[in-house]
Amino acid sequence: MPLRRTVWLFVLAASSFGATLRLGIIGTDTSHSTAFARVLNDESDRNHVPGARITAAWKGGSPDIEESAKRVDKFSAELKDKWSVKFVDSIAQLCQESDGLLLESIDGRLHLDQFRQATQCGKPIFVDKPLASTLADAREIAHLARSKNIPWFSASSLRFSPITGLRSADATSAIVWAPGPLEKHHALDLSWYGIHGVEMLYTVLGTGCAEVSRVSTANSDVVTGKWRDGRMGTVHLQRPYGKYGGIVYLKDQKLNAMPDIAFNYADLVREIVKFMETKTPPVANDETLEMFAFMDAAQRSLAQNGALVKVEVE
Repeated sequence: MPLRRTVWLFVLAASSFGATLRLGIIGTDTSHSTAFARVLNDESDRNHVPGARITAAWKGGSPDIEESAKRVDKFSAELKDKWSVKFVDSIAQLCQESDGLLLESIDGRLHLDQFRQATQCGKPIFVDKPLASTLADAREIAHLARSKNIPWFSASSLRFSPITGLRSADATSAIVWAPGPLEKHHALDLSWYGIHGVEMLYTVLGTGCAEVSRVSTANSDVVTGKWRDGRMGTVHLQRPYGKYGGIVYLKDQKLNAMPDIAFNYADLVREIVKFMETKTPPVANDETLEMFAFMDAAQRSLAQNGALVKVEVE
């Protein structure tokens, strides 16, 4: 290849790598939509994440979920008026307006259908929590992505919080705590908010859970998993809301503790931007699916009065 052409191609590649990505939002009925827009679109924000902007959105919303119906207009107005986000009439229209998609709808029941529409764009997709409202839907999302070669990932912001400091190769067991409000329309009830605590546990212990048991009261859930290598992990969920924290027990019988963990959306957004650039998910898809299998096992255990049941990983 002639030297002049080689130099020109290098310049083009360098300039495109530094370009600001355009991100489109599917579903604006969650505070995450405006929080993400703030850290991406406001360069003066102390948590500003460079490299991408929210440029377009499809409103969405679920009239039978109060958190959605009461807030979707407010969040949509802020995106449009404060962050100059262009609203479109369909998910398909986001394809021409975006380099990557953020599926933000608060209602996990809608995610499979919305994800299916989003795959027509052929662009990377971040799916905010919950990935789905059932294990079957979560698996179908993964199947759709594989069939169309669409990069995707889903994660709680707690995944990238200081909880990462509790990871250790010497861990023998872990206990994490988090809020655990429920939402009656989500068949897999822990997927609504308990997913935060489950993400924390998997952040610390990783994959490999074989069996799960769950006991529940009006105010809390305690879900305990037995890992195949002998480790144990427990998620304690408080209702309606409570703190985030964790303890990890080590082989030398010492422990590491973080009783009150704070988190920042910017840490998650930074991973989203990196994912949109590289197409490599920071959380393996198989790990996300195992977390849903974990929650599904917990649901079946609850129906069997706390019996120990197997985690059904495909």
